[in-house]
Amino acid sequence: MRRSRVTTVSLLAAAALTACTNAKDVLDPSAVTPPASSAQTLPAAQGTSAATSPTATSTAPTATAATSTPATPAQTAALAKTRLQVAPIVGASVEAAAPLTTELQTRARQRGLTLVGSTDQTATHVLKGYFSTMSEGKDTTVIYVWDIYDPSGNRLHRINGQQKAPAVGGGEGWPTVAPATMQAIADQTIDQFAAWLGSGGAG
Repeated sequence: MRRSRVTTVSLLAAAALTACTNAKDVLDPSAVTPPASSAQTLPAAQGTSAATSPTATSTAPTATAATSTPATPAQTAALAKTRLQVAPIVGASVEAAAPLTTELQTRARQRGLTLVGSTDQTATHVLKGYFSTMSEGKDTTVIYVWDIYDPSGNRLHRINGQQKAPAVGGGEGWPTVAPATMQAIADQTIDQFAAWLGSGGAG
């Protein structure tokens, strides 16, 4: 059944609802074994915050990989002392989340950012992601929210966005989302995280 266009607030609420009703869609990054990586994001209990906070979003027009911009000295310094833990992904299918977590690891290395495992006690930041999809015609839009927390559980920042791309293989929902779409989201996420750190977010 096609879902009509709804407000971003409703879409984010749907992401939180998905997190609460589909336990199998919570991907534990430790279960992924990418070529040189594996990473991150926590379960549904935190999902309510994704639905209740301000929801300014940005829309990326294509699923092509984000172009990396040179890090500023402030970003480089902040990234060097940051240890990021990414909790299990909420709302996305395992198949869709796998390329996301792999690319998060890859882009983090490119940026000089250290990702740590779920049991690491030295993490300086925790990244929690909530995802949902919206099908429109021949396109599927992935809606995502990332909340950044300190080790004590205080939310420090939010990254929102949408990534629209042609649906793969017909149908709708997660089976139509290409790996390149999720990889583009991962690139944008790490780049925006680095920009936030460089602007003083680390403190």
